[in-house]
Order: sequence, then structure tokens, then C-alpha cells
Amino acid sequence: MYRKVADVSVWQSLSAVLAGLTVVFLVLWLRSAVRQRGSRFDRSAAERVRIDLELSLAEQHGRLAIIRELQDIAVLSLARLITRAEGARYAAESDPSTAVRAATALVDDGRVTLADLRRVLTVAREGESIQARQPGLQSAHNLFGVMRDAGLAVGFTESGDRFPLKPGAELAIYRILQSALANALKHGGAGTEARVSFTWTQDGLQLLIDDDGIRAAARRESASASDFAARTTYTIDDDLKALSESISGADITQMRERAQLFGGIFNAGTVPGVGFSVSAVFPSLRFHNGVHGVNLSR
Repeated sequence: MYRKVADVSVWQSLSAVLAGLTVVFLVLWLRSAVRQRGSRFDRSAAERVRIDLELSLAEQHGRLAIIRELQDIAVLSLARLITRAEGARYAAESDPSTAVRAATALVDDGRVTLADLRRVLTVAREGESIQARQPGLQSAHNLFGVMRDAGLAVGFTESGDRFPLKPGAELAIYRILQSALANALKHGGAGTEARVSFTWTQDGLQLLIDDDGIRAAARRESASASDFAARTTYTIDDDLKALSESISGADITQMRERAQLFGGIFNAGTVPGVGFSVSAVFPSLRFHNGVHGVNLSR
């Protein structure tokens, strides 16, 4: 009798210990999951910052080249101005009328030199103001250049008549484009080709980014043509899975949320045997002010 009671007590103790361990492991697992999620967000943010910095560097490098050219012209104009001023000073001693004509010409030359110097200041100040504001579609071609330098081949087409965008919408579209290209390079690797298209409609915009990351990886890893064909072969089941699968991840979530803020419809999915496709359709972007669907009474 006592032995049975002891056995029951032992089992109860073991059950309590196991329950306690289960709770501890669950807490540790949750903490690990939170840290991993935070790490993914941190890597995503760091990658975006890196691309922004490289883009800014490329823009400022081009601006400095323009400043150097204008500065060289201004210095040359100033040197000629000084030379002609010295000539006018010597001419004034013997022929005052010649000195008057020379002084008139000096005034004109001085205005030209002053205009060149003001152009230098204008370009420099524009660089400061651009550096201070958020990137937009005016930076898209520079973004393509940065991605090409990193190993992603980018093709771009645009159709329709572009219309002005509100700053928030322009930034959202730029971030979607930036994230999609960064993901194409991250998952497809160097040599991946991305095709970007902007289709402007009367009231909206359709943004499409297709890449061949699967084929690019197969090209790098295949030893022969048959090996490449085997790695890129897909079935009807693969097509059906691609149509029904739900793509998740921090970058995908952020892109979807950015699109929804401006009435956009976001889709992302695998293209079997080829790569990945991202689309964002904004049917009423021209008239969408960024507060549609937002509860402004709170």
C-alpha cells in the first residue's frame, strides 16, 4: 500500500517536472523565434540602408562631376577676366577711350563668370536638398545601376503617360521596387536577370518585377546542359502549387502593406523553373491621397 502511494507520488513529481520543463522550453522557443524574426527585420533594414547609401553615393558622385566641370569653366573665365583687366589698365594710360570699351567688355565677361559660379552653387545646393529628402522614382535608374554593380542584370521598360505622384505613394513604390530587386539578387545570386516594367494607365500604375533566379542558380550549379534541364524542369503540379501557395516573409509583408496603403493589389509568387514574380497594381493612384481606408476619427 505504501509502495503504491510512493509510486503515485513519484509519477506526480515527474509529471510536474516534465510540465515545468515543457513550459521552460516553450518560453525559450518563443524567445528564439522573436529574436530570429527581429534578426530578419534587421537584415532587411540593413540591406535597404546599404542600397540607399550606395544610391546616394552614386548620385552625389555624378553631381560632383558636374560641379568640377562648371568650376573649371568658371576658373578659366576668371583667369581671362583678370588678364583683360590688366590690359585695360595699361591701355587707360595712353588711350582712355580704349579703356572704356575694355571696361564694358569686362563687365560682360564678369557677368558670364558670375553665372558660372552661381550654377556651381545651384548644383551643390540641389545635392544637399536631395540628400535630405526620401528617394523616389527619380532615383530608379540610379537604383538599377547599384543593383547591376552588385551582380543583378536589370532590364527596364515603361509605357503610358507618367503622371505626378504624391511623395508618400512615390516612396512606397520605390521601396517595393527596391525590396523586390534586393530579394532577386539575394535568392537568385549573381547573374540573375530582373525585368522591371512600369505601365501607366489613365488613373493608375502597374508595377511588375520578374526574375530568373531559379535558372540563374541552375546555370551556376549545372555541369552540363542535361543537368541544367533537370534543375529547371517542372510539372503541372508545380504550376498548381505556385498558383495556390501563400508567400510569407518580412520583405513580402512590408511590400504588401506599402501597396495596400495606396489602394494597391500586391501579388508575389514563384514561377516554376524560372524564378520569382512580384506585381503591384494601383488602379486609382492618380487620385489616391494616402488616407483611403484610414480611420481619421481616431
